[in-house]
Amino acid sequence: MLAAGCGSGTDEPVPVAKPTGEPRITAKVGERFTLTVHQNASAREHWYLSGPRPDGEVVRERGQHSTPDSGGKHLAGAGSRLTFTFEATGKGSTRIVLTHCTFATTCDGDGGGTPAPASTAPYRQSAPKRVTYTVTVR
Repeated sequence: MLAAGCGSGTDEPVPVAKPTGEPRITAKVGERFTLTVHQNASAREHWYLSGPRPDGEVVRERGQHSTPDSGGKHLAGAGSRLTFTFEATGKGSTRIVLTHCTFATTCDGDGGGTPAPASTAPYRQSAPKRVTYTVTVR
Protein backbone atom coordinates (compact mmCIF):
# COMPACT_ATOMS: atom_id res chain seq x y z
CA MET A 1 0.00 0.00 0.00
CA LEU A 2 1.31 3.44 -0.94
CA ALA A 3 -0.20 6.78 -0.03
CA ALA A 4 0.83 10.35 -0.76
CA GLY A 5 -0.13 13.61 0.91
CA CYS A 6 0.61 17.34 0.83
CA GLY A 7 0.45 20.08 3.42
CA SER A 8 0.98 23.77 3.89
CA GLY A 9 4.54 23.61 5.23
CA THR A 10 3.51 22.72 8.76
CA ASP A 11 4.93 19.73 10.59
CA GLU A 12 1.82 17.66 9.84
CA PRO A 13 1.16 17.20 6.11
CA VAL A 14 -2.43 16.57 5.09
CA PRO A 15 -3.07 13.28 3.21
CA VAL A 16 -4.62 13.94 -0.19
CA ALA A 17 -4.47 10.85 -2.41
CA LYS A 18 -3.37 7.31 -3.02
CA PRO A 19 -1.47 7.26 -6.30
CA THR A 20 -2.62 4.90 -9.03
CA GLY A 21 -0.68 3.97 -12.14
CA GLU A 22 2.38 6.20 -12.41
CA PRO A 23 2.57 8.12 -9.11
CA ARG A 24 2.79 11.88 -9.58
CA ILE A 25 2.86 14.60 -6.96
CA THR A 26 2.41 18.32 -7.50
CA ALA A 27 3.38 20.78 -4.77
CA LYS A 28 4.06 24.46 -4.27
CA VAL A 29 7.39 25.78 -3.00
CA GLY A 30 7.41 25.49 0.80
CA GLU A 31 4.80 22.72 0.98
CA ARG A 32 5.55 19.48 2.78
CA PHE A 33 4.24 16.17 1.50
CA THR A 34 4.46 12.57 2.62
CA LEU A 35 4.79 9.12 1.10
CA THR A 36 3.44 6.35 3.31
CA VAL A 37 4.04 2.63 2.84
CA HIS A 38 3.20 -0.49 4.81
CA GLN A 39 6.00 -2.72 6.07
CA ASN A 40 6.50 -5.57 8.50
CA ALA A 41 10.04 -5.79 9.84
CA SER A 42 9.36 -9.11 11.59
CA ALA A 43 8.63 -10.59 8.14
CA ARG A 44 11.89 -9.08 6.80
CA GLU A 45 9.98 -6.49 4.79
CA HIS A 46 11.39 -2.94 4.61
CA TRP A 47 11.10 0.21 2.46
CA TYR A 48 14.01 2.57 1.78
CA LEU A 49 14.52 5.90 0.06
CA SER A 50 17.00 4.89 -2.61
CA GLY A 51 19.00 6.35 -5.46
CA PRO A 52 19.04 8.28 -7.48
CA ARG A 53 18.19 10.75 -4.73
CA PRO A 54 15.77 13.60 -5.53
CA ASP A 55 17.23 16.91 -6.72
CA GLY A 56 17.77 18.92 -3.50
CA GLU A 57 17.06 22.16 -5.37
CA VAL A 58 13.49 20.91 -5.94
CA VAL A 59 12.72 18.56 -3.00
CA ARG A 60 14.45 17.86 0.32
CA GLU A 61 13.90 14.90 2.62
CA ARG A 62 12.62 16.00 6.02
CA GLY A 63 12.72 12.67 7.82
CA GLN A 64 10.71 9.55 8.32
CA HIS A 65 8.71 7.93 11.08
CA SER A 66 6.96 4.64 11.69
CA THR A 67 3.51 4.14 13.21
CA PRO A 68 2.47 0.67 14.41
CA ASP A 69 -0.62 -0.87 12.79
CA SER A 70 -1.62 -2.10 16.26
CA GLY A 71 -3.04 1.21 17.49
CA GLY A 72 0.12 2.70 18.98
CA LYS A 73 1.38 -0.45 20.67
CA HIS A 74 4.51 -2.18 19.45
CA LEU A 75 3.49 -5.82 19.16
CA ALA A 76 5.81 -8.58 17.97
CA GLY A 77 4.93 -9.55 14.41
CA ALA A 78 2.73 -6.51 13.78
CA GLY A 79 3.21 -4.34 10.71
CA SER A 80 3.62 -0.59 10.59
CA ARG A 81 3.15 2.43 8.35
CA LEU A 82 6.41 4.09 7.39
CA THR A 83 6.02 7.74 6.39
CA PHE A 84 8.68 9.66 4.47
CA THR A 85 8.32 13.46 4.68
CA PHE A 86 9.63 15.85 2.03
CA GLU A 87 9.58 19.60 1.47
CA ALA A 88 9.24 21.31 -1.91
CA THR A 89 12.22 23.69 -2.00
CA GLY A 90 12.23 25.13 -5.52
CA LYS A 91 10.41 25.07 -8.85
CA GLY A 92 11.14 22.16 -11.14
CA SER A 93 10.70 18.43 -11.43
CA THR A 94 12.49 15.49 -9.80
CA ARG A 95 11.95 11.86 -8.90
CA ILE A 96 11.76 10.08 -5.56
CA VAL A 97 12.54 6.36 -5.59
CA LEU A 98 11.37 4.01 -2.84
CA THR A 99 12.67 0.44 -2.78
CA HIS A 100 10.73 -2.43 -1.21
CA CYS A 101 12.93 -5.23 0.14
CA THR A 102 11.51 -8.55 1.35
CA PHE A 103 12.85 -11.95 2.39
CA ALA A 104 12.85 -12.91 -1.30
CA THR A 105 14.56 -9.69 -2.50
CA THR A 106 17.70 -9.43 -0.43
CA CYS A 107 19.00 -5.86 -0.50
CA ASP A 108 22.37 -4.56 0.59
CA GLY A 109 22.79 -3.23 4.11
CA ASP A 110 22.96 0.46 3.20
CA GLY A 111 19.24 0.78 2.54
CA GLY A 112 19.94 1.63 -1.08
CA GLY A 113 17.90 -1.25 -2.39
CA THR A 114 20.74 -2.79 -4.35
CA PRO A 115 20.24 -6.55 -4.71
CA ALA A 116 22.82 -8.66 -2.90
CA PRO A 117 24.89 -11.25 -4.77
CA ALA A 118 23.08 -14.44 -5.76
CA SER A 119 22.19 -16.63 -2.83
CA THR A 120 22.87 -20.30 -2.43
CA ALA A 121 19.47 -20.67 -0.73
CA PRO A 122 17.09 -23.27 -2.19
CA TYR A 123 14.68 -20.56 -3.39
CA ARG A 124 15.27 -17.97 -6.07
CA GLN A 125 15.67 -14.37 -4.95
CA SER A 126 14.43 -11.57 -7.16
CA ALA A 127 15.28 -7.91 -7.52
CA PRO A 128 13.52 -5.58 -5.08
CA LYS A 129 10.46 -3.62 -6.20
CA ARG A 130 11.14 0.06 -6.88
CA VAL A 131 8.42 2.71 -6.97
CA THR A 132 9.31 6.01 -8.62
CA TYR A 133 7.31 9.16 -7.88
CA THR A 134 7.58 12.13 -10.25
CA VAL A 135 7.36 15.36 -8.24
CA THR A 136 6.62 18.69 -9.88
CA VAL A 137 7.01 21.86 -7.82
CA ARG A 138 5.32 25.01 -9.12
